[in-house]
Amino acid sequence: MNPLTVIKLPFTRQAGWKSLQQRKPSIPVLAWGLVLPMSLLPPVLLYYAGTHYGDGFVMGFADREWRFITTILFLAELLTFFVMGWLIHAVVNGTRELSIDYHDAYLLAALAPLPLWSSAIVLLIPSLLLNTLAVLVALGISCSLVYHGLQALCERRDNDVNTMSAAYTIMAAGVLAWGLLMAIVWAY
Repeated sequence: MNPLTVIKLPFTRQAGWKSLQQRKPSIPVLAWGLVLPMSLLPPVLLYYAGTHYGDGFVMGFADREWRFITTILFLAELLTFFVMGWLIHAVVNGTRELSIDYHDAYLLAALAPLPLWSSAIVLLIPSLLLNTLAVLVALGISCSLVYHGLQALCERRDNDVNTMSAAYTIMAAGVLAWGLLMAIVWAY
C-alpha cells in the first residue's frame, strides 16, 4: 500500500481499508510486525527526552527513574493492543446492526494508535507546548481512524448512528487507556 493511501485512512472510509481487510494479516503478524516496533518509539524517545532535557523540559523531569518508567510504558502499550482488540470486537458485536471479526478488530486496534506512537518523534524537540499540541492532534487523528475504520470494516455508510455509537465507546476506552499510560509516566 502506498504512503498516500495510508495517510488517507483517518479521513475516509473508502481509501485503503478494503485492501487492508483483504490482506487479512494475522494477529501475531500485526503484533510482531507493527505494534511491537511502533510501540517502542514512545518509550525510547521519552527516555531520551527524560535523560537529555531533564528539568529544562518540565520541572522534576530529570529526577525520574526513566528506565523503569519506559519499560512499564512499553509493556502497558503492548497489553493495551490486545485489550483494545478484544474491546473493539466486543463493542461492535454487542449490537445487532454491526459485526466485525477478530482479525478486523485487531487490525483496527493496531492502526488506531499509530498517530499517537508517531507523535513521540516530537519528543526530539524540547518544547512542552509543541509536544502537547502534537499529542492532541495525534489523539484526534486516532479517533478519526477508529470511526472511519469501523465504517469501512463493518461496511456502513456515512452518518450511521450505530457506527458512531460504537466508535464513541471505543474512543472513550482508548482515551481512558491513553490517560492511564500518561498517568504511569507522571506517577513515577
